[in-house]
Amino acid sequence: MPDSPAPAPSSASEKKPMSNLAQRLLYGVLGAIVLLFCIWYSAWTFALFFALVQMRMLWEFYRMMREAGYKPAAMLGGGLSILIFTSIFLVRAGAVGFANVNYDYAVASGWHTIILPSNFIGALLSLPLLLLPTILILREMYAWPRENQPFSPFANVGVALLGLLYVSLPMSLLSVLAFDEHGYDYRRIFALLLLVWSSDIGAYAAGKNFGKHKLAPKISPGKTWEGAIGGFLLTLLTGWALGYLLPELPLAYRLVVAGVVAIFGPLGDLAESMLKRSVGVKDSGRILPGHGGLLDRFDAFLFILPVLALLQLLLG
Repeated sequence: MPDSPAPAPSSASEKKPMSNLAQRLLYGVLGAIVLLFCIWYSAWTFALFFALVQMRMLWEFYRMMREAGYKPAAMLGGGLSILIFTSIFLVRAGAVGFANVNYDYAVASGWHTIILPSNFIGALLSLPLLLLPTILILREMYAWPRENQPFSPFANVGVALLGLLYVSLPMSLLSVLAFDEHGYDYRRIFALLLLVWSSDIGAYAAGKNFGKHKLAPKISPGKTWEGAIGGFLLTLLTGWALGYLLPELPLAYRLVVAGVVAIFGPLGDLAESMLKRSVGVKDSGRILPGHGGLLDRFDAFLFILPVLALLQLLLG
């Protein structure tokens, strides 16, 4: 029997596809470098980066809602999300007298000059938000009746508003945390990231090695109580270690913040998991190969930031 012909050699141009782990590692490192650089460089790069991030997160939320049959005003919502972020950033920066942000805006008016501080500009920018429900309802009136949509037109209005309240407003509260009485302090955002990452790493390590009791099996079958405890303990440890990064913050305050992150971070993750399961999607987006969408990456922030912003405003 003659020998079977040898398989043809593969072309040199054919490349083996990158493994999922290598892809996750590569894009994870690149994303972390861009993230940390924008936070460190200046208040303006911080604001620009997270304004775009929260707008993309909102777009991913609206995309998932469209999968469920809703028709939210995505373009209008995206523009208003930038307005929300900018308003809170300018108001917060102006309130603490940040030298590089709180400069005066001079508007010539005949022989007079009107001086407008940045916090006033921020408040002025927020005024269109008062008309938001009216604008959204008018949009539905113009498009009514919509074909192939079983929902009430007010459901689209509710989804559009929910996206701004669930995604854009919490992410905009980063500006409340980023400033202290002296101005913008990148260390505060670095500290928050370290706490969130510690919660994720601790939960993953403890869950993988000791996880037996499901935390929320109908929402996220992989999460366990053992993982939640591991994430809580590692986050508290990180909160203690943050004394080297932020020595001016008392230990009790750092531990309270760490506790908030350890409790509300997993709840934010569960909320987004429930959202994805309810509309039948695996990832919120594909902007980060191997990592899903930005809503997948920052879902914990959506529950953490409102609580921390409240603590910041109450306790200073």
